[in-house]
This record gives sequence, structure tokens and C-alpha cells, in this order.
Amino acid sequence: MPTLARLYLRASTSEQDATRARAALEAFAAERDLTIAASYVENESGASLQRPELFRLLADSRPGDVLLIEQVDRLSRLTEADWRKLRAEMEARQVRVVAMDLPTSWMLATTTDDGFTTRMFAAVNGMMLDVLAAVARKDYEDRRRRQADGQAKAKAAGLYKGRQEDTQRNTAIASMLAKGLSWSQVQAATGCSRATVAKIAKRVAVTAKETAG
Repeated sequence: MPTLARLYLRASTSEQDATRARAALEAFAAERDLTIAASYVENESGASLQRPELFRLLADSRPGDVLLIEQVDRLSRLTEADWRKLRAEMEARQVRVVAMDLPTSWMLATTTDDGFTTRMFAAVNGMMLDVLAAVARKDYEDRRRRQADGQAKAKAAGLYKGRQEDTQRNTAIASMLAKGLSWSQVQAATGCSRATVAKIAKRVAVTAKETAG
């Protein structure tokens, strides 16, 4: 029976292309005779556990399925406590995490009848995942700290204007919502996060209420 792989593709913001690694992951799977069962794409922060597509992937998974990612930081930039929650969920589902940037995980992409070897590689991979998840979190915190320092200096100099809104994209989102498209359809069409759609939907509702009033 073929080993099933579920691709997880994530980017932090709606301005980034979460699907950019799809071709590389598909090639990786093909080289190892993995059958791609589905792809799960979302634009959400890796520092948050609020990632519906990741948890949909886990809910869809069966014991032995491979969760295939480009890099460990696509899976986690979580705090230690949240990472342990996610790890516990993956272990409960008996999902094998394989990352292209983690060679120790590649063995888990192939099925073997040697239970000892499988357990050994799973243990080693688990330790490496913990290390890389911690590194990814530290990188995230360091980057946020540098960003905050830069913004503070810019504000002090009167140069900081904040993040600029993508008015063209948001106008398109508002138009699609007004035409009755679902949030999922808007996300698929624009690549934006659910939070962005919610923000624009709220803005549209307020505008409509003010116009009616």
C-alpha cells in the first residue's frame, strides 16, 4: 500500500505566496514514491496555533501518513508550550513529519518492516524537530525585537508611517464579498488570510449600515 503524503504550505502574510514550494515538495515526494493525498495551504503566522488548514490536515491524516513540509519553520515558530501541544497532536495521529531541510526525517518518508529502525529514526527525528522548532522560535523573536527597535528609532525620528494597506486588493475583496462570494472563495482568489477577509467584511458591514442609516 503506498505511503500517503500531505503537503503543508504556509506563508506568514497574505502578501506572500504560500504555494511557492509546491513544485519542490511534489518532486521530493515523487523521488520517494510518495502518493500525495492532498495539499493544505494557508497564510497564517507560524507563531500561532490558530491555523485551521494545519489542523484540518491532521484531522484528515491516518496513522503512518507523512506531513511533508519545505522547512521546519513552516510548521512551527511556536512558543515551547504551544509546540508541545502541536507535537502531542501529531504523535496522537501517528503522523510522520518529513522536512526537506531535515535529512534525518527523510528515512521516515519510506516504509520499512523493521520496527526497531523506524522507532530509532522517529526518536532521532523528534529530537531534531524540537531543536529546529526552538531555533525557529528564537529567530522569530530576534527578528521581532530588531523590527521593534527599528520602528522605535524611526518613530523617534518622525519617519515611521506604519504598515501601508493594500487598497487595491482590499477593494477587490470588498467587491467579491458584495457579490456574495464565500470567505473561502475570496481567500482562494486573493491568497489573503481569513483574518484579512474578516476585517474587510466588517468594514463592508459598517459602511452598509452607515449608508442605510
